[in-house]
Amino acid sequence: MKLIRFGDPGRERPGIQLADGTCVDVSNFVRDYDESFFACDGLAQLQDWFRLGRTSALPVPHFVRLGSPICRPSKIICIGLNFRDHAEESGMAIPQGTNHFP
Repeated sequence: MKLIRFGDPGRERPGIQLADGTCVDVSNFVRDYDESFFACDGLAQLQDWFRLGRTSALPVPHFVRLGSPICRPSKIICIGLNFRDHAEESGMAIPQGTNHFP
């Protein structure tokens, strides 16, 4: 199960993508995937709800726009060129003056 949000920009609704690629609307259960959802064990509750109430989850048409899966994240963590292999596969120069690139 993957989290998705779908719909027009600024009006996305929460959904999930199942292992077979099918997307379903779960807005009957959760308002959005925001910090309060994750702070209150929302993933486990969503899995339980879906397992018990799958028939109330409507399909999401395949042509609908998908947006960011998380609503208003408070931080975004990025990873830089930490390893020689990553730098090489990215076609970027290997940083000089560090022992982290053996």
